[in-house]
Amino acid sequence: MARTNFDQLLQAGCHFGHLKRKWNPAMAPYIYTERNGIHIIDLHKTAVKIDEAAEALKQIVKSGKKVLFVATKKQTKEVVAEKATSINMPYVIERWPGGMLTNFPTIRKAVKKMANIDKLMNDGTFGNLSKRELLQITRQRAKLEKNLGSIADLTRLPSALFVVDVLKEQIAVREANRLGIPVFGIVDTNSDPNNIDFVIPANDDAKDSVEVILNACCAAMAEGIEERKAEKADEKAADAQAEVDEEEVKPRRQARKARKEEAPVAEAPAAEEAPVEEAAPAEEEAPAAE
Repeated sequence: MARTNFDQLLQAGCHFGHLKRKWNPAMAPYIYTERNGIHIIDLHKTAVKIDEAAEALKQIVKSGKKVLFVATKKQTKEVVAEKATSINMPYVIERWPGGMLTNFPTIRKAVKKMANIDKLMNDGTFGNLSKRELLQITRQRAKLEKNLGSIADLTRLPSALFVVDVLKEQIAVREANRLGIPVFGIVDTNSDPNNIDFVIPANDDAKDSVEVILNACCAAMAEGIEERKAEKADEKAADAQAEVDEEEVKPRRQARKARKEEAPVAEAPAAEEAPVEEAAPAEEEAPAAE
């Protein structure tokens, strides 16, 4: 996995924090200095944190689990959707549906409703409806698609959250904390890093800043996905080879078994009968005295 380049972070403006008066004191360990009333983030620490987060994300997706990306901020939603789609991960870039994690079964029902509408439209069931009813259903379908279309394939709770601007997405962070789901977050100087499992201190307002961080993390996740595919391919090859070996050995076993069944069973030699001794002739009785 490639290491994060310091110069790329600098050029993308990852080091620009918020105004000093808006800072959160918990971010003090990640602040390098102050310039013109603006906090400057220590990019050396940012690079280290990106590498740590990327490695952890790689291991999560390598085990076949999902990571949910969350970014409802206008300037970052497009890049987040693009990067998440490239590695086939779910994302939320519109309004965060409250209770999406803590009340996940209800969200799944809404997704299934969207799938049912599609099914009924395709089989011609809605052909007999009036224009007004059809328009209402179409609008409902469009609304569901906008809010939940990107998580249609999320059939179970995600194994991690990747959040851009943890202050704006604090409801999502709280839900994940409540369920014990690890949170990866781009944390600016005005945010609280204490509830974030993997803190990436950086500018969360600039598109370029978010993009360079996502590039590093998504590249690592893509590596994890490829490694998982390679491991599965190796397992299938090993299973196929085991079946071939079994087929080769099977005729030998059957032949060996047949030979055993055909071989005559040797009879045990009968025990020799001991010779019967003839009884000794009885002694002649002495003649009685006259």
